Amino acid sequence: MLKELLYTGIGAVSVLKEKVTEEVKKLEEKGKINTQDVKSFLDSIEEKGRVEDEKIKQKIKESLKEIIDELGLATKEDIEALRKDISSKS
Repeated sequence: MLKELLYTGIGAVSVLKEKVTEEVKKLEEKGKINTQDVKSFLDSIEEKGRVEDEKIKQKIKESLKEIIDELGLATKEDIEALRKDISSKS
């Protein structure tokens, strides 16, 4: 479910970027803005999108870690430590 939500958000951003790109190119073709402004604007939007994507991924990871801690679920590290402990006692 979480992956689906994340993919939906990424898909929406992708569609938005395509629409903005189309509209900006139309303005460029009509001579209302120049090519360098278009490139700069699109690069700026793309970079902001990447930064926001990383922030969202980080927040999701932090939230999942909090949920795992609250539920008392074992992590990979917990299981590995347990395996080492059992192996050393055998």
